[in-house]
Amino acid sequence: MKFIISSASLLKGLQKISGIMSTSNVLPILDNFLFELNENKDLSIRASDLETTIISHLQVDMAEGSGKIAIPSKILLETMKTLPDLPVTMIVNMENQAVELLAGEGKYKMAGSKADEFPEIPVLEDSDSVEFTADILVNAFNKTIFATGNDETRPVMRGVFCEITPEHVSFVATDAHKLVRYRRHDIKTGKEAKMVLPPKPLNHMRSILPDDEEVKVTFEFSEKNARFRFDDTTIVSRLIDGRYPNYESVIPVDNPFKLLVDRKSLMGALRRVSIFGSRSTHLIRFKISGQELLISAQDSDLASEAHERLTCNYDGDDLEIGFNSRFMQEMLANLDTENIEIELSQPNRPGIIHPEGNNYEGEDILMLLMPLMLAQR
Repeated sequence: MKFIISSASLLKGLQKISGIMSTSNVLPILDNFLFELNENKDLSIRASDLETTIISHLQVDMAEGSGKIAIPSKILLETMKTLPDLPVTMIVNMENQAVELLAGEGKYKMAGSKADEFPEIPVLEDSDSVEFTADILVNAFNKTIFATGNDETRPVMRGVFCEITPEHVSFVATDAHKLVRYRRHDIKTGKEAKMVLPPKPLNHMRSILPDDEEVKVTFEFSEKNARFRFDDTTIVSRLIDGRYPNYESVIPVDNPFKLLVDRKSLMGALRRVSIFGSRSTHLIRFKISGQELLISAQDSDLASEAHERLTCNYDGDDLEIGFNSRFMQEMLANLDTENIEIELSQPNRPGIIHPEGNNYEGEDILMLLMPLMLAQR
């Protein structure tokens, strides 16, 4: 088997799939890329960590023969990073899996492995599909992944819940302290499905997906697996098994007090004031009265405290409520609008954060933050 391809094209394909690989693989074969060349000059390169498989399809300039070979990923990727943009020739001896790479005046040899040791791509049985534009998925993943949990005893909380209804599609993440629901009312599928997507392939996808409404992504799903297809890339991942909690039940239906405030001003105040607060609880106090928001934090052990006032637009009774400043900063950093609205009711009830207006028609973003108990002053 022999083929010629540009080094830039090969490097781009390898980098696109390498992020899914694990640094501590259970199977040694997973430290390799699987190359497969067919008679139509179509080269597919595959990487896997057992839970997720990613395939990149490339067109070669010249090909002789066909076949499959597993090639050590680290040595190949490091070599390709050092090469200028020039044609490279790869020659594979299918009998002994010897691999030879010719690039310019250089000649490099490495030992490959038999392809049959590499895990097969999962087959999706009785699957269904929905089509998204890439920008919608990038937004959905960016807005939700940060809110997933890290409790290994509750694996479903580590993933992103995807809920497909005839009227809308929702992506939800929560760690029981904060919750984010990203919903699109402009995607009407006429279908119903619920699944929990693992965070690793979603994190990888948002790094390689173009934030472009012209790029279409086909999302296929079955009972156990999900598959994303876009451009020359395919990602297949095992779904997280388990029942996702009823997230709608924790979202208050009546938060009568409305606080409208400049997002960047609030972020800046939180960053500064939280420096003087508790490192363990990250507690920050909101005191809202009239059109004024007083933000304060203190650490009695260090005898430090800070206060900062912000002008706001508030409709409601005077209120004091505590929040985790780190969680709130994460939420505000993942919003794009100039102003945000916080819906409140009582000091022991969650706050609901909405962006004032959305950048995309049909987009509905809701962020919920549980309050922290305030000590009496």
